[in-house]
Amino acid sequence: MKKTHIIGIVIIALAIGIIMSTAGDASTYVSFKEAKELAEDGNSKKVHVVGRLKKDPAGHIVGMQYDPLVDPNYFSFILSDTNKLEQKVVYFNPMPQDFERSEQVVITGNMKNDVFVADKILLKCPSKYTENEIKAEDGKKPATAAL
Repeated sequence: MKKTHIIGIVIIALAIGIIMSTAGDASTYVSFKEAKELAEDGNSKKVHVVGRLKKDPAGHIVGMQYDPLVDPNYFSFILSDTNKLEQKVVYFNPMPQDFERSEQVVITGNMKNDVFVADKILLKCPSKYTENEIKAEDGKKPATAAL
């Protein structure tokens, strides 16, 4: 065999090894109930949970604790998953920017002692670019300019 063939086979083997190692670390989307069951079974695999923040009628987040002067790396809040099960979530990092404005939250982590410990928080915020209809004085929509 030529050296180039051997090098090609080694590169392909390394690529397959990298793909296999990252595929084994991939997590799944579950509810808080399933995350608790996994933790009770001794499984410490990271999972994703999708949910919404618990808010009062005025729109303020309920149960959020973050005081950067006391501990900038402790942030906790209550999240309601897709099955409406509420769970306390702890994140040992600073509060993400625009957290209060988020509509939906995806957290990655696992359950520990009846608390979900998040490693990552992904936010789905309301769009900055909402489509507002602008009407001309005569009540008709203005024509759009061609680019």
